[in-house]
Amino acid sequence: MNNSMAGSDEPTEAGIQADTIVAISTPPGRGGIGVIRLSGGLSRVIAEGLVRLARPLEAGRARFGYVIDPATQETLDEVVVTFFVAPHSYTSEDVVEIAMHGSPVLLNYALERAMESGARLAEPGEFTERAFLSGRLDLTQAEAVRDLIDASTLHQARVAAQQMGGALSRKIAPVKERLIALIAGLEAGVDFAEDDIDTMPTTEISSRLQEVEAPLRELERCFGYGRLIHDGMRLAIVGRPNVGKSSLFNRLVERDRAIVTATPGTTRDLVTERVSIEGVPLELIDTAGLRETTDEAETIGITKSREAMAEADLVLIVVDGASQLHPEDIKTISAIVDRPLVVAANKLDLGVADLSLQEQALVVRTSAVTGEGIEDLRRAILRTATKGASSQETALVTNLRQRQAVTEALVSLQRAREATLAALPHEVLLVDLYEALGGLDRLTGATTADDILHRIFSSFCIGK
Repeated sequence: MNNSMAGSDEPTEAGIQADTIVAISTPPGRGGIGVIRLSGGLSRVIAEGLVRLARPLEAGRARFGYVIDPATQETLDEVVVTFFVAPHSYTSEDVVEIAMHGSPVLLNYALERAMESGARLAEPGEFTERAFLSGRLDLTQAEAVRDLIDASTLHQARVAAQQMGGALSRKIAPVKERLIALIAGLEAGVDFAEDDIDTMPTTEISSRLQEVEAPLRELERCFGYGRLIHDGMRLAIVGRPNVGKSSLFNRLVERDRAIVTATPGTTRDLVTERVSIEGVPLELIDTAGLRETTDEAETIGITKSREAMAEADLVLIVVDGASQLHPEDIKTISAIVDRPLVVAANKLDLGVADLSLQEQALVVRTSAVTGEGIEDLRRAILRTATKGASSQETALVTNLRQRQAVTEALVSLQRAREATLAALPHEVLLVDLYEALGGLDRLTGATTADDILHRIFSSFCIGK
């Protein structure tokens, strides 16, 4: 860990910071339980002053106690206190968690008492930042903590838990080891040339560069799927009036969310709903039917439809699959050139017409009336959005910061490959290899500027 990451508090032994922080670690509002968390060298002393304990605190043991009003000596609450001794805690410092009844009045009272006793109110993400600074977590694992808290689907939670467990770190570790070994071999040839140490042959350098590059290329390829899991996507359902857009929308959300009638132009405004397909968060947008009209309200709705289509990550164009394509359908399909596209040929229950679109777009036959083809449509949406990426991959690059670090490493490795083919001196090659190593260090946080760390951890919730 380099010195730029130390922050304003000087670390002491076992990674313990000079001050003690405190926060309410449960969400705002009333609940059955609320938790006050302390971390730092004074955690135990502050907790023992705040709570009258039935038995002394012991590492890894829960202790029953009472919060006492010092003015009246009356009991305010019954609590359970758990003590984690450094370095065997989340932050690698002494940590105390006080589980109280979830009354905001009681929680704020305990928080104020702790601050009066010497604790400082924690900044957002400061507990996790201390875990990172102590070396208990690397930066990819710390980011996964936030992702786990923010998860809206079980699959998102699984991916975040895998990342928090070090899946990405374990993928990077052997790559970094191979790169360091290559650097060491080249350095030896340069530094000790007068001692008759053989320089590494070009074929071996190329082979070892390939061993480093291959897994990084794999990580770069999976970024689209990783970001999709992390951020989700917006899907706009567009098409002419009365082709079944709202009916398909209702089928995908599995309830009657949008109004469906036989009258063209029923949908005037955007209707949105969040769902998930195989754990991928998806915001569905039902739009007004695309057609020429003089109705002012419908015209405004159609304008919003085109805006939604332009802003969507993926477009689902619904056409009447029981009849020939309408010129408006062809116009809409041709307009989608810069984003993924799926065509739902609806009204399968009424017949099948030749659409002649198999080479232009992925076409799925559906019936919003009977439900036939809906599961095929869900799979097609997911396959198109993920570009066929496997959902079984456990090590994923899930955000732009991580992807940038991998890309920087790959660019430097490519320059190293070109330098090797050009038979440039190994000193030149080493410059590129050290830059590639720097990219991997930035990925895990081994060398990360203070301002970047602040941005990352300030996006956490207080108490985590």
